[in-house]
Amino acid sequence: MALELFNTLSGKIEPLFASDGRALRFYCCGPTVYDYGHIGNFRTFLHVDALRRTARLNGLGLHHVMNITDVDDKIIRNAAAAGQPIGEYCAKYERAFFEDMDALGIERPEQIARATENIDGMVSLIERLAAQDIAYKAEDGSWYFRIARFPGYGKLSKKDLHGMEDGARVDLDEYEKDAARDFALWKAAKPGEASWETPLGPGRPGWHIECSAMAMKYLGESFDLHAGGEDLMFPHHENEIAQSEAASHKPFARHWFHVRFLLVEGKKMSKSEGNFFTLRDLLLKGYRASAIRFLLLSVPYRHQLNFTFDGLTESTNAVDRLRTFNDRIRTGNWPDAAPADATLTNLIRKGDTDFTAALSNDLNTAEARAAIFDVLRAVNTAADHSRLTRFDAEETLALLNKFDSIFAVLEDRDAELTRTALAWAESEGRLDEADPSLLTTLSFSDADIDALVAERTLAKTQRNFARADAIRNELLEKGILLEDSKDGVRWKRK
Repeated sequence: MALELFNTLSGKIEPLFASDGRALRFYCCGPTVYDYGHIGNFRTFLHVDALRRTARLNGLGLHHVMNITDVDDKIIRNAAAAGQPIGEYCAKYERAFFEDMDALGIERPEQIARATENIDGMVSLIERLAAQDIAYKAEDGSWYFRIARFPGYGKLSKKDLHGMEDGARVDLDEYEKDAARDFALWKAAKPGEASWETPLGPGRPGWHIECSAMAMKYLGESFDLHAGGEDLMFPHHENEIAQSEAASHKPFARHWFHVRFLLVEGKKMSKSEGNFFTLRDLLLKGYRASAIRFLLLSVPYRHQLNFTFDGLTESTNAVDRLRTFNDRIRTGNWPDAAPADATLTNLIRKGDTDFTAALSNDLNTAEARAAIFDVLRAVNTAADHSRLTRFDAEETLALLNKFDSIFAVLEDRDAELTRTALAWAESEGRLDEADPSLLTTLSFSDADIDALVAERTLAKTQRNFARADAIRNELLEKGILLEDSKDGVRWKRK
């Protein structure tokens, strides 16, 4: 089934394909590593992850490039305040970013491109623009892009920017979102700031030139897809198009993919509102990385997600249902007999078709999830009534494997990841921010729990119900829930 995706540039849902017939060449704007990533950042990266996984499911190869912005105004300011060189300052937050990516099950791109390792390419691109009188040097030694020389400016964001004053400039990275004046390509060196000696003069790159230079270096002057959050559409992505196409006279990216903002409890996320959360903040509150991933993927990327703690609890329960179901089907002793009728088999196969169709239709993660839960309910009912055969169990497991190739929540790494978060909090002097119950719950290892569960099972066999109840209560006090079923005893952490 062909993968179709909304293209911000054309305003239409269009087929997404590898123009070279081999691999989807795409670029995603990565983090500016001045602090820990927040859940809004990770909503974007999770949907990019779902997109690359879906592309692979549709038979596409992948050549995914993501940049690391490791020099900009915030980094310079924060590094100076910390009394550290910017390289040392950024290394901590880049490492944390990839740790958080791994915790959320986000696949690594095929290529990581750091701004500070690609200065020469940025300088060369600015020189190409200068040779056409599209880049010009200001009195202070900075270089700017002359927007009036690029008639297509505004075609991505659909802004009408005619009548802009030629030569009016904006040189800040932290500008207003409606800024539409000549933008900085190269910033002249200031005392105490990181700078590079180049043919343009001493200085450092502007923010926009980084992505153009690195995308063109690793993917070519024209490539298949450019991705990022909706906040980057203007002016960042608009500026990327302008400077890239003005230099190459070729289309920059054929397809543009933008992920909507999220709200938190119905409000825009901000520190002043007290609703600003990093992944680490949520892990220390006792929430699971798998549930956070599942919630952030629950609403399709072009719709705004309202992130709530009730929703996070529901997501936790949904992941538990899926894991319990997966364990039940995987470990059950289902009869080898052929299905009595094809009704269940057809329903499972319809679930497979609906799942793939939902993802292929503009990455509709909500409909894809719904298709899986429809199958879960039907197969559980069949199993409860002894109507599930090995044939249908294997069909179900194949579908679950396909589901997990996109959503990646069936493997339970949550306790391990929470322990890692607690170790980080202790090293940073932030252990007092952790939910105290975490320390109690995680004091029991999986092996300790398994041993007590086995002892309880033996006690019940020996009709020592007092001891069995005492073990259940002991585990409950530690945040461990037991579930007795005809398939055996399962446990999970709260």
